[in-house]
Amino acid sequence: MKLRQWQSQCVDAALVRYQTQSHFMCLATPGAGKTIMAAELAARLIAMGKIDFVLCFSPSSEVNDSIRSTFSKRLDKRFDGLMGAIGSVYTYQFMPSLTEAFWQLLRTHKVFVIMDEVHHLKGNLLSNANAWGEEVLLNIQYHAAYTLALSGTPWRSDKAPIVLSRFTEPDNTIHCDFSYGLKQAIADNVCRQPNIVLIDNNKIKLEIDQEIEIFASIADLLLGPRYSYQALINHHQIMHYMLNQSVKKLAEIRLSNPNAGGLVVAASIKHAKRLLQILVSDLKQSACIVTSNSKHPSCIIDGFRQSHTQWIVSVGMISEGTDIPRLQVCCHLSRIKTEMHYRQVLGRILRVNSDDTQQAWLFTLAESSLTEFAYRIDQDLPEQSVVIEQTGSQDLNLELPQLTSSEATQGNIGHELHVDLSGFSLSNTNGHASTSHKSAIDEENSYNLALLGSYKEQIVRMFDNYLLSS
Repeated sequence: MKLRQWQSQCVDAALVRYQTQSHFMCLATPGAGKTIMAAELAARLIAMGKIDFVLCFSPSSEVNDSIRSTFSKRLDKRFDGLMGAIGSVYTYQFMPSLTEAFWQLLRTHKVFVIMDEVHHLKGNLLSNANAWGEEVLLNIQYHAAYTLALSGTPWRSDKAPIVLSRFTEPDNTIHCDFSYGLKQAIADNVCRQPNIVLIDNNKIKLEIDQEIEIFASIADLLLGPRYSYQALINHHQIMHYMLNQSVKKLAEIRLSNPNAGGLVVAASIKHAKRLLQILVSDLKQSACIVTSNSKHPSCIIDGFRQSHTQWIVSVGMISEGTDIPRLQVCCHLSRIKTEMHYRQVLGRILRVNSDDTQQAWLFTLAESSLTEFAYRIDQDLPEQSVVIEQTGSQDLNLELPQLTSSEATQGNIGHELHVDLSGFSLSNTNGHASTSHKSAIDEENSYNLALLGSYKEQIVRMFDNYLLSS
């Protein structure tokens, strides 16, 4: 199995570190190939007589399938946990179900334990650990011959410590034994250069009981309680517009890469079904859906991976570790707004394959947190401009009729928003920038809302300088 340069360097670094300590933490950008590196490290330890078995843990059964395939191929042995196998892989959710007899294996044999996406494991003490972190502290920490922690996002959204991790002073950042960032991965042609499209408007008029407020952006509008991000991403015409722009970009890419695919990240199962209907019925796309209610989600994901279907709509099923290299466009309509989730979603479209055009496009509304995550990286690159702004020549107008006073007290959740975005278009300038045009949005609610300013799409070329500086 031919290794990329960073994978070879990481394996060598781990073998050196294992001469003096048993734990190794590898931070590598999503899509870089952490599983292949881990399989190679396991093979080297087996060849050196350092370990007898390999145990892997991951956040999902889909990731398990990928790990099982990669390890059995590299080690040339079964990796199913049955008699004669060299190892096995389990989800973190399954950890508490493992018996004492199972954990005894670590006390009687030399076992190499690999924890993929280790940020799921909370706690450096039993007192602050989650159920999965507790299993590691009790059964793995002092009993495994060696442990390997892998992550593409080395933090938790709740700021809690990650199991087995060391932290550096004074900023209490996680210490990694090896780091490989997105900027270097792009330079090495390991990952695609991403473009993030942020949708915004610079003059939003909100009228309530004949009182008018003006907002300079979607982010300003969402600061107050009167209008929610959840309402925006669930509105039919907003969904239609976001999907339409994503479809246009995918169609452009498929002119040179006919097998390129797109991912839609939905907020709920009901939301996902509505998005699927828009894709298939309105936009005439081929699409499938995978949710926690799907009978065989792994089969659906693998079927999409091997097919020419244009889109897959997902609710939490295609995230960290899911390997579908043909994904090149993502429409982000999730209600989750954490940096960890944001980076993991972006990572789904960054894996390089053998196609001619290696573009990656993420479409999202310019909500303040999502915008901050993109521009935080932009600020780390003062030597070059990575943000291109273009303003459409037309305005976006919204008119919302009044409801009765009793209906007004119920807020905007559940009310329909009638939007006509048919006038919008997305075109390219030098392959990166884009323009947009005006449409009208009508929402039934307790106020009138009008977006009267120019509708903007900011194209952010995203580089991850954070990992290189850690």
